[in-house]
Amino acid sequence: MEKREVTMSFWSPERNQSPGGVDAHLSRTLFLLLLIVAPSAQGVIQNPEACKVFQSDNGSSVNCYTPAKLPPYLPADTIYLSMEFLNLTQLPPDALQGIPNLQELHLSSNQLENLSAKFLWPVPQLKVIDLTRNALTQLPPGLFQVSAALHTLVLKENQLEVLETSWLHGLKALVHLDLSGNRLQTLPPALLANFTDLRILDFGNNQLETLPSDLLRGPLKLERLHLEGNRLQALEEGLLAPQPSLHYLFLNDNQLATVAAGAFRGLKQLDMLDLSNNLLTSVPKGLWTYLGWPGAAQAMKDGFDISGNPWTCNQDLDDLYQWLVANKDKMFSGNDTRCAEPKAMKGQMLLALAMSHLESKAGEEIGVMASKSTAPY
Repeated sequence: MEKREVTMSFWSPERNQSPGGVDAHLSRTLFLLLLIVAPSAQGVIQNPEACKVFQSDNGSSVNCYTPAKLPPYLPADTIYLSMEFLNLTQLPPDALQGIPNLQELHLSSNQLENLSAKFLWPVPQLKVIDLTRNALTQLPPGLFQVSAALHTLVLKENQLEVLETSWLHGLKALVHLDLSGNRLQTLPPALLANFTDLRILDFGNNQLETLPSDLLRGPLKLERLHLEGNRLQALEEGLLAPQPSLHYLFLNDNQLATVAAGAFRGLKQLDMLDLSNNLLTSVPKGLWTYLGWPGAAQAMKDGFDISGNPWTCNQDLDDLYQWLVANKDKMFSGNDTRCAEPKAMKGQMLLALAMSHLESKAGEEIGVMASKSTAPY
């Protein structure tokens, strides 16, 4: 497919006039000289305020780079529009008027503080919008009223402190929702109940201390859940249960001190689990029943990480010891997974201790069996 690049310039009447006071014949001579010399001026940007347009059979892709400005018009067949790093603080409500076939809109790394409720209404075929690294504190209700085709919404690294259910109304085909790097402290109940196709959900690096018990309930098909970098203190039973298709779960860098025994129940397809850098000293028996054992659906094929926790290495970890040995080849950061207590074991590697513990336990069992076999009838 042939692509053709053209430049969207900002026309002004002065550009069609000869410099004042210059003879017309001399002006033509200078023009001819410029035609001869210009091709040799390699690397010179002739119009630094231009947006580049790449034309193809599918439509036009428009890329605006700093110090470009918001173009006064866009090709009617525009399907891709990128206006990143332009220090835009606001956009006209009709900025997307006249490009009804737009499918991707990239507005990251600007300084947008708000959007008009009707901003996206002219582009009902929009599939991707990236608003990363702006200054949004809220979204207007109705923004996605005609965005039934949108499958990727990225609001990463804005200044959202709250999230209202009404902001997301109209998103019927959403597959990827990224709200990471904001200032969210709480989430409303049943926030995601109507997202039937959601596969990737990212709430990482916010300020969440708790999660609504029904956050993940509904006809969801989550495969990847990011909750890392928050302030979660406990993982309750039942929160993850509605998501049996979950493959990747990131809970690292929280303040988790307790995990319910049934927290991972039903997650038979989990490929990766990250619990690193929390406050776990122990875990309840039965926690690992469905994870990583030989014969499980995916057998934790992409690994797990429980490093950076202050483990208390005593008999309460027997269940974990057994699981670690069975899955030692899938363990990340084994050298950083160490005992914090008791003092005599501080600094010992958990995996080495687990292997030694199980070998000792197996020896004891063999001894007991041997003594029974030699006992008189």
